[in-house]
Order: sequence, then structure tokens, then C-alpha cells
Amino acid sequence: MMNAENPINLLDFDRVKMAELMSQLGEKPFRATQVLQWVHQYGASIDEMSNLSKAFRQKLSEIAVIRPPEIIHEQISSDGTCKWLMRIGEHDNVETVFIPEDDRGTLCVSSQVGCALNCSFCSTATQGFSRNLSTAEIIGQVYQAVRRLSQDNKKHDRQVTNVVMMGMGEPLLNLDNVVPALSLMMDDFAYGLSKRRVTLSTSGVVPNMYQLKELSDVALAVSLHAPNDELRNELVPVNKKYPLKELMDICRNYFDPNSRRRITFEYVMLDGVNDQTKHAKELIRLLEGVPAKVNLIPFNTFPGTKYQCTPRPLIEKFQKQLLAAGLNTTIRKTRGDDIDGACGQLVGRFADRTKRRERMLKKIVVVSG
Repeated sequence: MMNAENPINLLDFDRVKMAELMSQLGEKPFRATQVLQWVHQYGASIDEMSNLSKAFRQKLSEIAVIRPPEIIHEQISSDGTCKWLMRIGEHDNVETVFIPEDDRGTLCVSSQVGCALNCSFCSTATQGFSRNLSTAEIIGQVYQAVRRLSQDNKKHDRQVTNVVMMGMGEPLLNLDNVVPALSLMMDDFAYGLSKRRVTLSTSGVVPNMYQLKELSDVALAVSLHAPNDELRNELVPVNKKYPLKELMDICRNYFDPNSRRRITFEYVMLDGVNDQTKHAKELIRLLEGVPAKVNLIPFNTFPGTKYQCTPRPLIEKFQKQLLAAGLNTTIRKTRGDDIDGACGQLVGRFADRTKRRERMLKKIVVVSG
């Protein structure tokens, strides 16, 4: 029910939903693209939408607001990476990271408050889980980043050219809100990013991968991290529900073979755990016939973890084994680790419904005692 006491947030509406809203308000469908442009490209208030009639603006302002998440803290790394803590609702916060590079500016966006999947090497996972983000709270991170970067070119010399859904949470467990946000990222009347410049990363929620394939054409990354089920069950517990055979079946046919598009497989390098020659050989066999590129990620430590990062020479040796087998393989450059903004380090602050933080702290106290 649309009313002044319970206003809708225009950031929740992609083009399709905005057109439906315009119809409900008795307006022509083209008004949807006008409103989208004002909101996302110009950051305008409803009153500032000057090509809309005063009467329509009044009508819209009575039932709608533009309410992005609030930036409550900013940290800038020595390498230029920027991390924002954003307030989500009354009690929760999430973290969003901007990584400037010579040829691009990548924004790492969160999809949930915390994460329910409990991957053993991820700091976010140890914090527990609170809730899904709304479409407005997801695209609102892009909205805020674009405006923050344009305001301060002295600190931030890049603009957002790429978005990766690799922040807090598992995006495929929040498809209803993530898909409209992805649509806005790629909409020419919003942020206009190419489908190859918007990437969703999943830990392998297989049924929802099939849904995503039908709903959105964004690039796909899979958090693999292990080449066999026994080890992946330990590192990525969702593997117990959706084992590697099921995951590889969808990956093998995810993109049209004529498109030359590849899935990025993320593989965090854990010293003595998944970085041996035997693991490289297993990984080569696993990815046979899959349109793949592999991104080796140096592990970023956090308090309470039992893991260490594989030494750089061994990471390079692992890479050479994959390259020799014909696998396109890169080593991710660690960015923002001095502000805990690197891969696997995002935590935010929020009400943990899973009580996972509480249990972990008790475990640490017992061990140290």
C-alpha cells in the first residue's frame, strides 16, 4: 500500500518495476526511464526532476523517497583502496570496497548482512548472519560510491567501471533482490555497465545458478577453493549439499559455447591445505571441458583463523602447473589488506542471528586458556 506513512524507496525499482509504478500512478511508461535517470545518473531529489510536471512530482513525493544506505565510516588504504561502512536499517551495517586500478575502478558490493554459508577461511563467515539486503540496499551501495567518488577526486582518481558481487553474503541466496539490482547496474538509464563488467560470485548454490542463468546475463565467478569433495566439504560446507559433480555440470554448460565467455574459478591459497602438486593435478582434471579461468587468491589472515597464506614462490609454482595444462590462470593482487578490505576480510557490524560470533569467541577463549 503506497502512502505517506509508509513510503516506497525508488531505489528498489528496476526499469520494469518502475514502469509498473508509473502505470499505477496514471503516467506513461516512458516516465520510468526519466525517473531512473534522475535517481541513478544525476542523484536528484524528486523535487529536482525538472522534466516532470510539478503536479506529478508532488504526487510522487507523497508516496516515495530516495533512501540509500548511509556511509558512516570511510577508510583509505595505502594502495588507494577505499572501504565504506554503510548503515543498513536501524541495527546493521555492511562493508563496500572500491579498488582503483590503472584501467578500471572495481566496486565490491555486499548482498547480505553477514553470511550463512560458514566457509572456514572467510572472516565474514565467522561473523554470522542477520538478513538479506533489499534491492535498494544493494544498488544503494553503487549509488553512494558513485557520488562519493565524484565528490572527492583528490582521494579517488577513478570512477566505478566494474561491479563484483563479492562482498558480504551469498548473492544466490538473495536472488529476488539481487537480480533487479544487477539489472540497474547494466541499465543504460541507470549505471550502464556492460554485462562483462558486472560479476556475481557464488559458493555454488547449484539450483539458484540455473535460475540466474535464465534471469541475468552477468559474468559468473565460482568460489571453488578445493579440487575434491572431501577438502571442499571442509572449506566450503555448501559442497555437502551441492557436490562438485553437480557444480561442474552447470558450469560446463552455463554459457553458450559460441560466446567464448568463461567462468572465473576463485581459489584461495592456504598453506599446506590446498596448494600441493597433487591439488593442482586434481584441479586440472576437475576443470577439463569447462570454459574456465582460474584466479589464485593469496589468503588474507584475520583474528582466530587457523590458516596461513601459501608462500609466494609456491603460489607461482601452482600457477605454472595450471598454465602448462592450458588453464588461463592469474594471481590476484592483494588490495586493501591494511584496512581489512581484502578478499575474505569484510565483517561490518550487525546483529548475528546465527550466534556464530559468540560460539567462535568462546572457542578462542577455551583454546587460549
